[in-house]
Amino acid sequence: MISIPAVTKESVIKILEEIAVLLELSGENPFKSRAYQNAARNLEKLDKDLLSLVAENKLAEVEGIGEAINKKVTELVQTGKLEYYEALKAAIPQGHLEMLKIPGLGPKKIHALFTQLGIKTIGELEYACHENRLVELKGFGKKTQDNILAGIEKLKLYKERRLYAEVEVSAQILLNSLQENENVIRVSIAGSLRRCTETVKDIDIVASSANPAALADYFTGLPLIAAVSGKGTTKVSVTLQSGINADLRIVHDAEFPHALLHFTGSKEHNTALRGRAKNMGLKINEYGLWKAEKNIVCRSEEEIFFHLGLKFIPPELREDMGEIAAAEKGSLPVLVEEKDIRGLFHIHTNFSDGAESLEGMVQAAKKMGYQYIGISDHSQSAYYAGGLKKEDIEKQHKLIAELNKKHTPFYIFRGIESDILPDGNLDYDDKILAGFDFVIAAIHGNFNMSETEMTGRIKNALQNPYTTMLAHPTGRLLLAREPYLVNIMEIIDTAAQYGKIIELNANPHRLDLDWRNCIYAKKKGVKISINPDAHHAAGLADINWGVKIARKGWLEKTDCINCLSREEVKEYLSRKF
Repeated sequence: MISIPAVTKESVIKILEEIAVLLELSGENPFKSRAYQNAARNLEKLDKDLLSLVAENKLAEVEGIGEAINKKVTELVQTGKLEYYEALKAAIPQGHLEMLKIPGLGPKKIHALFTQLGIKTIGELEYACHENRLVELKGFGKKTQDNILAGIEKLKLYKERRLYAEVEVSAQILLNSLQENENVIRVSIAGSLRRCTETVKDIDIVASSANPAALADYFTGLPLIAAVSGKGTTKVSVTLQSGINADLRIVHDAEFPHALLHFTGSKEHNTALRGRAKNMGLKINEYGLWKAEKNIVCRSEEEIFFHLGLKFIPPELREDMGEIAAAEKGSLPVLVEEKDIRGLFHIHTNFSDGAESLEGMVQAAKKMGYQYIGISDHSQSAYYAGGLKKEDIEKQHKLIAELNKKHTPFYIFRGIESDILPDGNLDYDDKILAGFDFVIAAIHGNFNMSETEMTGRIKNALQNPYTTMLAHPTGRLLLAREPYLVNIMEIIDTAAQYGKIIELNANPHRLDLDWRNCIYAKKKGVKISINPDAHHAAGLADINWGVKIARKGWLEKTDCINCLSREEVKEYLSRKF
């Protein structure tokens, strides 16, 4: 015998209310949505037994319960489920239901965001806000955009994983506070944060101290701490006001390099190190390095690696991706540093969806010490982002020429972020494309292609003689949107064949090209451009996050196009591929 789930008046009312919301989210006629809202309110005021009314076929006598809703409530009460409700839920992106938790963001606005900007998730919404996409959107504006961003921040409080950039800021504040404490001898960030992984779960810090109890008291009393879940003289676990969890490991100073090494490396890296030590007749763990019973004194990580017959392995590389073999051979890369970056490409202005004037971005880049920037506003197909028409391009190029005279020797390269159309062609005809110093090809729509179709689409764009570089090659938004289906190895191979640059998008929501694929691109000789994709002056600083991922991807300054000088870039871009 089939048991029917118990249905109550309260559960029926809740489902009717949810149907009203789902209808609004799907853009249905508002009268239809209000009918379900009214029905829910009338049932709430009902002083008769709902289940009896259904059993006696008298529910239609209740005010506000028409024939359609009567049938649905009857089905729900008699079977324990409602097919119409289930179908509505399945048709709405899950992210839209989560967006309802953002204060001030109702179903109508969420539907508008979906129909006008294609936003399905909170992560996509946050990214759109950072790109000022809501400022000119009907029914929104700057104030609404700011309120949405503030609401998203509240929702993040207890999310399991966070963006690297978000966690790094809090970790640095903790580190600075610990460095000021008299009970700390040495202290360092450890874990996945020190390895610069693109997303992290929590903060790991290792500190040495002669007075661990006092240090534990100090740490738990810091203003950033919201709750303490564990407190001892070797480990303190807390939750920050932001909702991020943090662990402080406290060790004797002689153990510090060993603890730091252990709590930095990935599980696979540490296993490989232990295996190497064992083969050498050594034993290694978070407390020390031994040969038989003799403790080998190591005052730093460098000394530990030395005793293992290895060159120092930078923290970013400790993933068991060939770094141990390279360290043994002395062939580790000299990783790129932020000081190596001479200029920046992929910069937006208020000609399209940027918040700053062209000269404002120039002034900001000059202040940061760069020699050049490459302006690349959106192309005409990106109508939602104020894509440039022919007359806009002419106006911008004229302004760039004037600013190049005014700010010499600083140089502004004329570029465009040209949409890759579904067939793989670039936005604009060849005559217009020929007028740019560089062209960034990018996908901003039609994400739902098959892998074969999407790969072919991008390969076609890379074969275009006017394409200089490929932007955010997999289209991912970290913790928000999966990459579109694409064979990235084929894309890298094609870029190598046609001499094209691939972007490492430094926006902390993207960090795309993925660091694992940077390793392959380097092997294939593909040049990488670490680009901030900046939509405002502060966004130029995102280059910092891109450099960290570039280092994790084994990149050296010779691999990165924007480590070239101004004159070298002029020469490079003048080549015809």
